Amino acid sequence: MDRSKLIELIFSKKSFLCIGLDTDLSKIPAHLFESDDPIFEFNRAIIDATHDLAIAYKPNFAFYECYGSVGWQSLTKTIQYLNSAYPGQLFTIADAKRGDIGNTSQQYARAMFDPSSSGMDFDAVTVAPYMGEDSVKPFLSYPGKWIIVLALTSNKGASDFQFFKDNNHRLFEKVLINSQKWGSPENTMYVVGATQAEMLSDIRKIVSGHFLLVPGVGAQGGSLQEVAKYGLTKDCGLIVNSSRNIIYASNGLDFAEKARAEAAIMQQKMSGILSYSVRQSKQD
Repeated sequence: MDRSKLIELIFSKKSFLCIGLDTDLSKIPAHLFESDDPIFEFNRAIIDATHDLAIAYKPNFAFYECYGSVGWQSLTKTIQYLNSAYPGQLFTIADAKRGDIGNTSQQYARAMFDPSSSGMDFDAVTVAPYMGEDSVKPFLSYPGKWIIVLALTSNKGASDFQFFKDNNHRLFEKVLINSQKWGSPENTMYVVGATQAEMLSDIRKIVSGHFLLVPGVGAQGGSLQEVAKYGLTKDCGLIVNSSRNIIYASNGLDFAEKARAEAAIMQQKMSGILSYSVRQSKQD
């Protein structure tokens, strides 16, 4: 999905919501274990219930890799369902945080983006940039695909390295500056945690036109209003992820219905934010 289509999707759905499919067998409803693939059945129900409210879905690979080949099958079926059931209607993110020497990254990229090889065909993949350009560029060799570079994360340990300052720049700022040489706003986004919302003004000074993937709204305590205040652009420029608050709103028979209700609350807030932004841009 290219940038113009993504922007069109956001404003047509009046949403910049991404739903994280962090599917944990210990948390899903018990009745799903009657099926052959409870992870996929859970994901499918969540997707069907919320697809008109969200613009993106983001399976976190750890929640599938931990089950070995069975988990990989569930993941593959999930991305194939997203692409076949709702073609062109959803942006898909492989939350894999890959990054290694060039030859290895080539194979990682093949796994995410080449359905003839892996069966998977995501629009984007999260990448770890700390091995440098040659570890990231292989992911950009696929036309129409995106990288989402880890820049400033929402976890407690972010302060261990990301704020290290050398001369005029903190480490996460160096990542933002240098990585712009690898790609462009047409194929590169950045992960910025919602709990770091106060840093978005500084980040926007460096990457004014790039999309930001913002996890941490909801269960991790991030504020949607603060994220929008400091991070929104005329093209929206934000994809805000929520996982646990939505997908585990209930563990009963009504889990999909409750997930939809939670997603609707976020979509309504986002609709208001986008409408206000459009009014302001017209006045300017």
